[in-house]
Amino acid sequence: MSTDPVARLRVMAAGLGAALYAEELIALPYEQVWAVASDLAGELPHLVPLLREFRLEPGDTERGTAVAVGPLGTRDAFEVRLSPGWCLMQSGLIVGGMAAVREGDGTRFAVLGATRPSALRPVQRMYAPLLGRRRGRAFLRTVEQRARLRAN
Repeated sequence: MSTDPVARLRVMAAGLGAALYAEELIALPYEQVWAVASDLAGELPHLVPLLREFRLEPGDTERGTAVAVGPLGTRDAFEVRLSPGWCLMQSGLIVGGMAAVREGDGTRFAVLGATRPSALRPVQRMYAPLLGRRRGRAFLRTVEQRARLRAN
């Protein structure tokens, strides 16, 4: 098994047939990029358009639970795995993940979004070419912008 978090996320995206997967080299230090990605409660609502709030339950920061709140107040419970360079969030319907590794002077960063029920796979396959790639690139751009803002 690869210890490279980005490679692991890439394999997960392929296995899940993820509707959203994007990866790129961000020209910022790893610490700066991962500070944004790992601040789930503070930053995830800025990164995910249909997320109003992401509340992490108190306790273990590496293996925890969270509640995602949508713009209309809908809620979904998530199991969260968070460690340096790796974040995996899973509910009964959704799998989301982020990964980062140092690469030269920058950071290779990846994001994934997929549905869990196999009944939704056809919708997921249609979404990927229509909006998934664009949404993934927008996510990466926003991570970079938020990381630059934190540095100033």
